[in-house]
This record gives sequence, structure tokens and C-alpha cells, in this order.
Amino acid sequence: MVAILTLIIVILPACQQQDSKIPAVVERVVDGDTIKVEVNNRSETVRLLLVDTPESVHPSKPVQPYGKEASNFVKELLPEGKEVKLEMDVGERDKYGRLLAYVWVDGKMLNELLLEKGYARVAYVFEPNTKYVDRFRDIQEKARKQELKIWSIENYATDRGFEEDQVEQNETKSEQKVSCKQPLIKGNINSKGEKIYHTPDSPQYKVTKPEMMFCTEKEAKAAGFRSPDR
Repeated sequence: MVAILTLIIVILPACQQQDSKIPAVVERVVDGDTIKVEVNNRSETVRLLLVDTPESVHPSKPVQPYGKEASNFVKELLPEGKEVKLEMDVGERDKYGRLLAYVWVDGKMLNELLLEKGYARVAYVFEPNTKYVDRFRDIQEKARKQELKIWSIENYATDRGFEEDQVEQNETKSEQKVSCKQPLIKGNINSKGEKIYHTPDSPQYKVTKPEMMFCTEKEAKAAGFRSPDR
């Protein structure tokens, strides 16, 4: 019995030493990938390792699609006063003096949750801070295949960052898509440049060659086309 107790006493400190995570308390969420915490009685800015969310508070950039959503997601998980743990990699700080960490909350890693939900992409992969990079890429690929959040916009999230011009292009494409399976209203632009739509009961319907097709007259008017009776 004495031998067993001695073994437990020896093992427990060893187990505690293996958990190298640093306890911290959340002060506030800056944005989706940056938080402020109190650690070792001092305020620190923490940048989440290996992930990047769209901008929501950048001083010289507009709010990017899903930037606010990513920030709000983190705010729900990390309210002021929430206890978290910081897991460091090899390099502890970036060039701005921010702590670089994997942030753990309620037994789950925030970095992974952002990737899993489609709020972040794998980014800023610099040696030697690459402990979880392969795991992160697997999670990202699953979110990409499911077209979650940032992956729902074609060519928006890339290896270079978030391409805002792709958002406008995709919105234009969406506007051009029809809202029914078999649109019947023909949109034609005549020799004078006038945009005219023709319904199936219009006299010129059969001979009209459409530039665009619409499901409803309202849809045709919204695109700048008018009825032929004027």
C-alpha cells in the first residue's frame, strides 16, 4: 500500500508538468482571430496561431464578408471574465509583440472551432510554429467542401487572403441567375438600345430573340426592362 501511494505521489507532479497550457482571463475580443487577456497579472494581446478570419476592425480596410460574424462567434464563446488556457508553440510572439497561441476554452481549441465553422482559413504558416498545421488543413478542407461561411463565396478565401472583388463578381452572377427552373419571359434589347421584355402572350413573343430570360415581370423590370406596350 505504501508503495502504491508513493507511486501516485511521484506520477501526479509529472502529469501536471505535461500540461503546459497557461491560464488566462479574457478581457475582450478584438476580432475573430485576436483577443485581449490578463495573464500573469498583465494585459496581453493574443493572436491565434495558424488561422485568419476576415477583417472587422482594421483601421484602413472595410469590414469584410463574415468578419463580423467571426468576431461575434468568438465573443459568444469568450465573454469578459471567461477563463481560458493558452498553448504556446515554439515562437511566443510576433513582430508586433503579440502573444501567439492556441486558445483553449471549455476543453476545445478556438483555432479549430473557427476553421470547423468556416469562419477562418489556415494562414500565416511560419516555422517553427506549425504544431497543428496538418490537422488544421484537414479541418479546413471539410469546411470548404461543405461551402461553410467564407467558403460559400466562390474564390473569396484564398492562400493570399480574402479577395473582396470576388464577392462583387459573385453578387453580379447571383443577380443574373433566374429564380425558377423554366423562365418564360424574354428580355430583348432592340436596335435603339431599349430593353423590352415579352411575355408569352405578347404579339412579338415567338420571333423575339432573348438576351435574358425572366421568371416574372417584376424580375424583368428590376433588371431595367419595360413592357412592349408603349
